[in-house]
Amino acid sequence: MRKLSSLSLVIPVYNERETLAYLRAELERWLPSLEDMTTEILLVDDGSTDGSLPILSRWAAEDSRIKVISFSRNFGHQAAVSAGLQHAVGDAVVIIDADLQDPLDVIPDMIALYEDGYDVAYGQRMARHGETRFKLVTAWLFYRIMRLWVHKGLPVDTGDFRLISRQCVDCINSMPEAHRFLRGMVAWAGFPQVAVPYARAERRFGETKYPLYKMLRFAWVAITSFSTVPLKIVTAAGGIFSLLGLGAGIYALASHVTGHTVPGWTSLMGFNALMGGLVLMGLGLIGEYVGKIYEEVKGRPLYVVQRTINISRE
Repeated sequence: MRKLSSLSLVIPVYNERETLAYLRAELERWLPSLEDMTTEILLVDDGSTDGSLPILSRWAAEDSRIKVISFSRNFGHQAAVSAGLQHAVGDAVVIIDADLQDPLDVIPDMIALYEDGYDVAYGQRMARHGETRFKLVTAWLFYRIMRLWVHKGLPVDTGDFRLISRQCVDCINSMPEAHRFLRGMVAWAGFPQVAVPYARAERRFGETKYPLYKMLRFAWVAITSFSTVPLKIVTAAGGIFSLLGLGAGIYALASHVTGHTVPGWTSLMGFNALMGGLVLMGLGLIGEYVGKIYEEVKGRPLYVVQRTINISRE
């Protein structure tokens, strides 16, 4: 049985001014429960425009455990989490959102599982309070589609809230891809992983940073950056329509030989339109993958840090 001696909390922050006072109060209430453990809190400001950064700066000036990474602009949630993982020094790292819908009091259960030998303890949502039925249904579909199309080992009903061992963090940090789907990357990395069931609380302040359109965009990025299933679907559809076209050709030839040729202008135009649409869809999908190759080949950094607080240059 191993003992956890140091823990890093990675908390992405994007326009969370209304939430930060609550976040600080909850952390100051909870941190003393981690006896004989060195802790650091990495707050990654993802280009906030609502005045969150000055609040974080004052907080860091009053508490050396608070470390701030400020981006030059908004680079997205996955980039912010990645920055936290790359700067964290703890033997284990917990990823948690600033709104604390994922409760801090679940983390001791994750630590206990880490000490039992698990490298990843991920929070699995058994209930989601304060969310509409539409949100619940779309979230349920999202995770099942991700499991089907992205990675069969991807756990359902989980977000980025999880504890990750240093060995697994180093593995994630070694992955250079620009289009990141961290949940899939952690699942792909392997290592012993276990679920920690919990009830997700209602958001207390501000608005969600993941409305439906962002969730759909996130799903599309995850699928196309982590899986070739869409290409396989288009290939299968092309094969099916090729067989249908062959059957139509045989039927047309037989009709011509027997003298029962029918003009068939409408059906011909409809079939051509269908095939044209399929070809264009396939080309567009291939373009998505080529575009991602283009982004990767450029080799630009995942994010740009404008300033840091309480973090040494090394």
